[in-house]
Amino acid sequence: MTKKAERAKCIINAEECKGCERCVNACPKSVLKMGKGFNFMGFPYAVYAGEGCSGCAACFYTCPEPGAITIVKLTEKD
Repeated sequence: MTKKAERAKCIINAEECKGCERCVNACPKSVLKMGKGFNFMGFPYAVYAGEGCSGCAACFYTCPEPGAITIVKLTEKD
Protein backbone atom coordinates (compact mmCIF):
# COMPACT_ATOMS: atom_id res chain seq x y z
CA MET A 1 0.00 0.00 0.00
CA THR A 2 1.43 3.37 -0.99
CA LYS A 3 1.19 6.39 1.25
CA LYS A 4 -1.13 9.07 -0.08
CA ALA A 5 0.62 12.39 -0.71
CA GLU A 6 -0.24 15.10 1.77
CA ARG A 7 -2.23 18.01 0.48
CA ALA A 8 -1.83 21.44 1.96
CA LYS A 9 -2.18 25.11 1.19
CA CYS A 10 0.18 27.96 1.96
CA ILE A 11 -1.49 31.21 2.95
CA ILE A 12 0.70 34.31 2.82
CA ASN A 13 -0.35 37.52 4.55
CA ALA A 14 1.03 40.07 2.08
CA GLU A 15 0.88 42.89 4.63
CA GLU A 16 3.22 41.02 7.00
CA CYS A 17 5.71 39.95 4.31
CA LYS A 18 8.95 41.95 4.06
CA GLY A 19 10.06 40.44 0.74
CA CYS A 20 13.18 38.67 2.03
CA GLU A 21 12.52 35.66 -0.26
CA ARG A 22 13.59 33.15 2.40
CA CYS A 23 10.36 31.22 1.98
CA VAL A 24 10.75 31.14 -1.81
CA ASN A 25 14.27 29.72 -1.48
CA ALA A 26 13.25 27.23 1.24
CA CYS A 27 10.30 25.67 -0.61
CA PRO A 28 11.29 22.20 -1.89
CA LYS A 29 8.30 22.12 -4.27
CA SER A 30 8.99 25.61 -5.73
CA VAL A 31 5.37 26.68 -5.30
CA LEU A 32 6.22 30.13 -3.92
CA LYS A 33 7.44 33.11 -5.92
CA MET A 34 7.76 36.83 -5.49
CA GLY A 35 4.70 38.75 -6.61
CA LYS A 36 4.72 41.79 -8.84
CA GLY A 37 2.85 44.02 -6.39
CA PHE A 38 3.83 45.80 -3.19
CA ASN A 39 2.23 45.78 0.25
CA PHE A 40 1.27 48.89 2.20
CA MET A 41 4.85 49.28 3.47
CA GLY A 42 6.27 49.23 -0.05
CA PHE A 43 7.77 45.73 0.11
CA PRO A 44 7.30 43.12 -2.61
CA TYR A 45 5.66 40.02 -1.17
CA ALA A 46 5.68 36.28 -1.76
CA VAL A 47 2.72 34.55 -3.39
CA TYR A 48 1.58 30.92 -3.51
CA ALA A 49 1.13 29.26 -6.92
CA GLY A 50 -2.21 27.82 -5.86
CA GLU A 51 -1.35 24.12 -5.83
CA GLY A 52 1.47 21.72 -5.15
CA CYS A 53 2.13 22.47 -1.47
CA SER A 54 3.06 19.34 0.48
CA GLY A 55 2.66 20.98 3.89
CA CYS A 56 6.31 20.56 4.91
CA ALA A 57 6.26 24.08 6.45
CA ALA A 58 9.84 24.89 5.40
CA CYS A 59 8.57 28.34 4.36
CA PHE A 60 6.86 28.85 7.72
CA TYR A 61 9.94 27.93 9.75
CA THR A 62 12.35 30.04 7.69
CA CYS A 63 10.16 33.18 7.69
CA PRO A 64 11.36 35.82 10.17
CA GLU A 65 7.94 37.52 10.31
CA PRO A 66 5.45 35.98 12.76
CA GLY A 67 2.04 35.70 11.16
CA ALA A 68 3.20 36.11 7.57
CA ILE A 69 2.78 32.45 6.57
CA THR A 70 0.18 29.88 7.57
CA ILE A 71 0.14 26.27 6.40
CA VAL A 72 -3.26 24.58 6.25
CA LYS A 73 -3.60 20.81 5.80
CA LEU A 74 -6.42 19.99 3.40
CA THR A 75 -8.89 17.19 4.08
CA GLU A 76 -10.59 14.86 1.61
CA LYS A 77 -13.50 17.27 1.13
CA ASP A 78 -11.22 20.29 0.52
